[in-house]
Amino acid sequence: MDPLTSASHGALAVDLNSPGSYLNWSIFTISEANLVLIAVMVLIFGAALLLPFPGRHGGLADSAPGDTGEKASSPADEGPADAVDDPDSRMWTARVRRGMLALLPPGKLLPDRQPAYVASWIYVFGVASLASFGLVIASGFAIALGGPDWWHTNSVGHFFNSMHLWSVELFMAFMVIHLWGKFWMAAWRGRRWLTWMTGVVAFVASVVECFTGYLSQQNFDSQWIATNGKDAFNAVGVGAFFNLMNFGQMLMWHIVLIPLVLVAIVGAHILLVRIRGVSHPLPARYPSWRTPSVAGLRALASPAGRAARRSARAADAAPWRGATRRYDILKEGTIAALIALVLTVGLATVLSSPDVPPVTLRSWVQVDAGGFLATAATELDGTSVTAGYGPPYNTNGTPQSELFAPANIPGVRQPIDTAQTFVLQPLAKSASTDPQLASALSAYNAASAAQQDKWAANYDTAVQKVTFVNGAPVVPAANDGPVPVMLATELTLARSGALDGDLSAQQPFYGTDFTKPLMFLADGEYYANQATSMNLTGNQWGVMNESGSYPGQPWLWLYQLWYHVPGWRNSLNLDLIAIYMTGLSTLLLLFVPFIPGLRDIPRVIPLHRLVWRSWGERPGDQTAAKAVDDQPAQPSVTG
Repeated sequence: MDPLTSASHGALAVDLNSPGSYLNWSIFTISEANLVLIAVMVLIFGAALLLPFPGRHGGLADSAPGDTGEKASSPADEGPADAVDDPDSRMWTARVRRGMLALLPPGKLLPDRQPAYVASWIYVFGVASLASFGLVIASGFAIALGGPDWWHTNSVGHFFNSMHLWSVELFMAFMVIHLWGKFWMAAWRGRRWLTWMTGVVAFVASVVECFTGYLSQQNFDSQWIATNGKDAFNAVGVGAFFNLMNFGQMLMWHIVLIPLVLVAIVGAHILLVRIRGVSHPLPARYPSWRTPSVAGLRALASPAGRAARRSARAADAAPWRGATRRYDILKEGTIAALIALVLTVGLATVLSSPDVPPVTLRSWVQVDAGGFLATAATELDGTSVTAGYGPPYNTNGTPQSELFAPANIPGVRQPIDTAQTFVLQPLAKSASTDPQLASALSAYNAASAAQQDKWAANYDTAVQKVTFVNGAPVVPAANDGPVPVMLATELTLARSGALDGDLSAQQPFYGTDFTKPLMFLADGEYYANQATSMNLTGNQWGVMNESGSYPGQPWLWLYQLWYHVPGWRNSLNLDLIAIYMTGLSTLLLLFVPFIPGLRDIPRVIPLHRLVWRSWGERPGDQTAAKAVDDQPAQPSVTG
């Protein structure tokens, strides 16, 4: 059986590990699985915009305009009051308690009323994201019970891994839809810019969390992501410290560091929503002076325009005084969690999760011994990709540069001398029990550097015509000195699995750093050919493509798209360009509330009217809607 064939696919699962189908047009390629996933997300988003929201006409005891719907609270509801003349009231604890109660009283923390305009499916995706996030954490805990590798060998572990995969897919899909909705609602208005920014930061942190999760799988997909993703991180100098090929480091980031940050950011985002409330509906009408024109700009700068902006900011930030409706937040959260659980279990049962086994040096030589020998020769003569890579591995290459080369700042932090690391050091460990190898190494080490390079280069040429007799390599005669004996032994070590162990064992302690064996693999053609056969080589939109017919991560299109831009896609500095452009785009998204033009897009393209289309349908709402429309228009400077 091919070592890349997965044997752990669920018995009830639909087999999606067969080669996927791809669509090609112009300069782009995309898998049908990713296209289906994107289409489903768009359909869900459209359905949330168009489907009627339940209870709008159900007589839910809506309050009258002007009534906030909050019941009078007793001192017992708010907690013990701090007397002004009580010395304890000056304590830090008392002051913090008073501040917290003033900022977030119980009625805001667990509300039972919400504004009547919150009657659209778009509002549901926030709690749906949280429910899926809870399942992500729970399934991750389940995987941790058996250790990071038990899902490769145990059907129960594989099921929990499948739950983890599909809960992550739901979480990211719901979060993206939630972000779409909040953008088109211009939800940063009314001093809610920090709510928007924490939401964007939570999304970015979630992407990094998913990325480290893929790197921690120890299958072929994680290998390919690590060896290709390292180029972008190395280009900006981060790879010297954040090593994608160090499984232990990535696992710790995935299960400890990033989750702590993500939970804190998500918690802050939820508290901000509770403190500031949801943004008010955008006005249904806009005065003519808001029309983009010279006259409109003059009106905006006039005293009346400035007064209108101040009034609009105050109206957006003020508590909602219009009609409200019942809102059982705990019931909504429970229902969302149950639906997410059913979806996750169903998808995990029916579709399972991909698990193509990793490639090793041993599995490589079993099917391509000649390619292994040719690659080992390039490592010895210093002509491999790794040998001329540059920082953080060596000083032989030219790092990517735009104005300056960030990789030069940290310098060489993970030193690799390909001849010593990949060939001579592993062979030296076997020389004590192999007299022929010991003699060959002695002759090689005694020769000058020029002679060593000549022998290795001659062998590199001759090995292209290698044949095998009873498994032993037969290389045409060449002036290659002791190199044939050395690399024949290297092949034997690889066949036994000893070379994999040697390269990993060069790192002490847990031995989870696979940088050296993966770099050796990446220098050969077999590794890339396997990725090409699974369509993982980055020619579709999504930096982390998935094997088989499983969907990848289409929300990473913002990074991957730069690799398809004509004029850039052949640049030697493409990884650095992609990081720069992705960083700039992320900053633009983060600071949308403060950027004129970008923050006005929801007004120019009024998709928000679909979100709030039912607002004002009932008699009570019409009065409140008229009050909103009669307020001064909200100029673009308010976001």
